Amino acid sequence: MTSESHLEPVGPAAARRGDNASRRHALSLPNILTYGRIAAVPAVVGCLFVGGDAWRWTALALFALAAITDFLDGYLARAWQQQSPLGRMLDPIADKLLVSACLLMLAADGTIHGWTLWAAMVILCREVLVSGLREFLAELRVSVPVTNLAKYKTTAQLVAVGFLLAGAAGDKVIPGVTAVGLGLLWFSAVLTLYTGYDYFRAGLRYVLEDPVE
Repeated sequence: MTSESHLEPVGPAAARRGDNASRRHALSLPNILTYGRIAAVPAVVGCLFVGGDAWRWTALALFALAAITDFLDGYLARAWQQQSPLGRMLDPIADKLLVSACLLMLAADGTIHGWTLWAAMVILCREVLVSGLREFLAELRVSVPVTNLAKYKTTAQLVAVGFLLAGAAGDKVIPGVTAVGLGLLWFSAVLTLYTGYDYFRAGLRYVLEDPVE
């Protein structure tokens, strides 16, 4: 399946149905799990800001719970027929907030350093650029569903950040935890770069489209 098939125009009738679904499922369990993932962001950041091994393990535990909800909310939404535009909008936003905030804190405390900072930069820049593309296409009523490869990318990012959150505290238990995390971060950066290019290639025809007189 080509990338272009992932970008589909949404008509007014479909948009109205989506609005009704969003209101109906605003307090559904899948959406509540997504809200919880967003709420976990300042908690994880706070633990990293305080520092120390105990707080790093706490940050990792909170992060792991938040990461689990990333898989659980989508599964429950599909199983219970509670999918909505609100959930589809907030789910990738929650992922981006969680990963981006952790990367910034890990760079600040020196866990991510040297050349690996470029991997973090690739991830952060891609997320900003794709978010801008999504916002532009939303004005044209073109939906941008999350692809399977983008889901694998998110999984790779979450696993990499999990290892890096353990960081020095994890190295005291199992030597090499930080090194594994840095390697996984480069791997996820490659996936991130490819999926970003994939989205832009798919959306380019809308960006370069001549305005209707």
